[in-house]
Amino acid sequence: MPIVKMQRILDHALRNRYAVGYFEAWDLYSLEAALEAAEEARAPAILGFGAAVTNGAWYDRNGVEAMSALAVTLAQRAEVPTAVLFNEAQTYAQAVRGLAGGCNAVMLDSSHLPAEEHERATRDLVQVAHALGAAVEAELGHLANAGDPSHVAAPTDPAEAVRFVATTGIDALAVAIGNVHIMTTGEADVDLDLLERIHTAVPLPLVIHGGTGFPRRAIPTAVRLGAAKFNVGTVLKQEFLAGVKAAAGDAAGTQAGIHALMGSRDAPDVMLQGKLRMQDKILELMELYGSIGRAAAF
Repeated sequence: MPIVKMQRILDHALRNRYAVGYFEAWDLYSLEAALEAAEEARAPAILGFGAAVTNGAWYDRNGVEAMSALAVTLAQRAEVPTAVLFNEAQTYAQAVRGLAGGCNAVMLDSSHLPAEEHERATRDLVQVAHALGAAVEAELGHLANAGDPSHVAAPTDPAEAVRFVATTGIDALAVAIGNVHIMTTGEADVDLDLLERIHTAVPLPLVIHGGTGFPRRAIPTAVRLGAAKFNVGTVLKQEFLAGVKAAAGDAAGTQAGIHALMGSRDAPDVMLQGKLRMQDKILELMELYGSIGRAAAF
């Protein structure tokens, strides 16, 4: 199946009152977990990787191209509608390299910049991306970070969102409504009234970053109020690592050789067991977002 525009996926989700999960990956195993879960669930997929919590020098050397090639290769062979997103590129140059590598959606992590600079960088990226038929997501406001108290939250202002969307021409708006990045425990205190005001003001699909800590009970209301995409990362790494640890513990004292345990893609492979654990969590989240079975509509 050809790669599908992210905008088409998000617009369908917005119109039909469900959300699509962007389940952030970091290697081939985790990319496969996200895609294979979508195929099992017959759900549209936004496959991709992010730069916010990965070594920047690695990305600048060749990581953007390497990860783009992996994600695009899988997406081209997907059995469900699939877009490819480079999430939270740390520089404009990284974002452009992601587009050149075949990603058909990109987000530049620039919301922390002064307003004029953030707006200008976003507008410039939109011009490049749209010329290539790709979509741009941008964040207005700023999320708190559970692992770094210096990241002070700045809620999205609905009136400013109207101007920002009109000026930049973005395709999806990531909002700050109390959601928090990198929560390892507990739930964020989200402001659904603010989300409603943003949704009323802005016709675009809205995106919730910090999906790990987003309260499950609030998901249906958030979807009704325009949230068409949830970004999830932290809990997936937690599940993947738990799967690896459990498999490594089970392997202790066995006769399984190192090649069976690492990279064989057979049952003893500890990385495979991490992937399967991550895949189970993704399926659970897809059910909460209402995306299961939605691929049939494309």
